[in-house]
Amino acid sequence: MNTPAVIPADRLPAHVAIIMDGNGRWARRRRLPRTMGHKVGVESVQTIVRAAREIGVKVLTLYAFSTENWQRPATEVTTLMGLLKRYLEKELDTMLANDIRLMTIGQRHRLPAEVRGILDAAMERTAENKGMVLNLALSYGSRAEITGAVRAIAEKCRRGELDPAAIDDACITSHLQTAGLPDPDLIIRTSGESRLSNFLMWQAAYAEIYITKTHWPDFREQQFHQALASYAGRERRFGKTGEQVRADTGPTP
Repeated sequence: MNTPAVIPADRLPAHVAIIMDGNGRWARRRRLPRTMGHKVGVESVQTIVRAAREIGVKVLTLYAFSTENWQRPATEVTTLMGLLKRYLEKELDTMLANDIRLMTIGQRHRLPAEVRGILDAAMERTAENKGMVLNLALSYGSRAEITGAVRAIAEKCRRGELDPAAIDDACITSHLQTAGLPDPDLIIRTSGESRLSNFLMWQAAYAEIYITKTHWPDFREQQFHQALASYAGRERRFGKTGEQVRADTGPTP
């Protein structure tokens, strides 16, 4: 494997979010059951969490299970919940040793009680860690998240606690489940699909998108560094012209 290029700290994304896609296709190409793709995919999770912490990423959000994934066959859902449970049990010591804080977004009440218990315990144990946030999107859907934020804001307006005229971007952001976290700088999607799939749609407004045909079980440290290098070479304009950005920050390396 080639040694990855060193990326300057000021060119690293603070928040990387990943749509971990392609476990089933990876397994099908090898004539294996879909569950085997999910099991090998967990190894990629372990590798990428470690790599992100080592290189200096501050927040890593992983799209682990969507609200739509509940529609999958019951046996597959059961397997995924079992893998999640074992991952949390196995990786807690690693998170503690590497100063990683575990957080979640999504409809946690829909997760099996046993998984919720382990998840809550892991979040409590890691709550004071400062090195990196590992944010798992579990039973998550961006439309449901935004709908919940709108309802909460509407209720505050109904009770007279919030003036509708005061509702702005910051107000909505503060009512999302990601409140307190920076918006993602880079969204990686594996397996070649070109869509957000109901993932962080508000937060992704100015995120850089990186799409790779590599299936998630094959996405390891080398592929991760390639995505980071792609990000580092981009010019983020946020509505300004390239000339304005370069005048403010200097030329892109």
